[in-house]
Amino acid sequence: MKTELLAPAGNPSKLDTALYFGADAVYVGGKQFSLRSFADNFSGDELKAAVEKVHAAGKKLYVAVNIFARNADLSALADGFRFLEAIGADGAIVSDPGAVYAAKRAAPGLSLHLSTQANTTNKYAVKFWSDEGISRVILARELSVKEISEIKAFVPQTEIEVFVHGAMCISYSGRCLLSDYLDGRPSNRGACVQACRRSYGLVALSPDGAETLLPAEEDARGTYILNSKDLNLLAHLSGLERAGVDSFKIEGRMKSEYYLATVVNAYRRAMDGVSFGELASELDDVAHRDYTEAYAFGKNSETVQYKNSQTKGNCVYVADVSGSEGGFVFVEMRNRFRAGDVLEVLSPGQYFGKSFSADVIFDSSGARTEDAKLVLGKYKIACPYPLAKGDILRRRRA
Repeated sequence: MKTELLAPAGNPSKLDTALYFGADAVYVGGKQFSLRSFADNFSGDELKAAVEKVHAAGKKLYVAVNIFARNADLSALADGFRFLEAIGADGAIVSDPGAVYAAKRAAPGLSLHLSTQANTTNKYAVKFWSDEGISRVILARELSVKEISEIKAFVPQTEIEVFVHGAMCISYSGRCLLSDYLDGRPSNRGACVQACRRSYGLVALSPDGAETLLPAEEDARGTYILNSKDLNLLAHLSGLERAGVDSFKIEGRMKSEYYLATVVNAYRRAMDGVSFGELASELDDVAHRDYTEAYAFGKNSETVQYKNSQTKGNCVYVADVSGSEGGFVFVEMRNRFRAGDVLEVLSPGQYFGKSFSADVIFDSSGARTEDAKLVLGKYKIACPYPLAKGDILRRRRA
């Protein structure tokens, strides 16, 4: 089996982006029971349409149903599983044994994938879940390539999925209570406030209740003891393939379409044989925290992000391409650009990385303009490349 590239899709538009830039499969969330409740997510009708679109493209769609359920959730969960089976979803991502039980009773034909939230870290646990009817296990991020290889050798019939890129949680496999404790938003039910990204300090209380702030600095930038770097395993895909990984998963249902396009495009090209050296800088073109290989090669004490902010990335997302004709490209503006700006093409096709100067720009009325400043405005730009709908234009930062 060829290793699958699995991309996130926080809404129908992002699903289109993931498919266009080369994902073999996408994972989405419905309006309930997903651990990204602040993503746009998909209504029932949108899920049905998404399954039809993905299958028409010869690809797959998985639906996250990975909250830790309470008693009151179980009836609606069962109905949800029946619906996913009826519309032909290729799998439901679950983390709770109760949800597994409910799914097997309500929708016995629905494939079940065990979420990373289940903290699966050893071969006997994978064997247990396989015997319970789980067809794929999304392993905990804490495992090394060596451990993954041992698991696959022990349970070859079970598909293995691993995260290869994106934000990580400082808590073990994402099992965090901090958000709920500080803000009343339970991360294990999809409402994480990302309290781990904040700067922390110490406060001393005197007997009379007065507070004294005690300095607690890792360095001059602050104290971010819970803030994790972003995962980046682009350079190690071949090793993971040899370990038997069936699916490479990209994190990011809350990320922008530009982020999704850039990251999926880089991983697709790497999986298709483009060298890491040609692609490494691509992942610096989007907003991200410092990168880490995390625990792929064993213990790693350098996974903490010692500042709160992300880099903005080397590029500005300028416009979405809707088509081209007669030496012009038609776009919808995302960030302001001006005549004479050098624009770069982000595309799954042959014009990826090509640049041109936007010397001639017309607005939607047909008038020539020097400044494309209308947000979501429609513009026409003279371009030497016949770009396609779905391509993206970006501008490198000075």
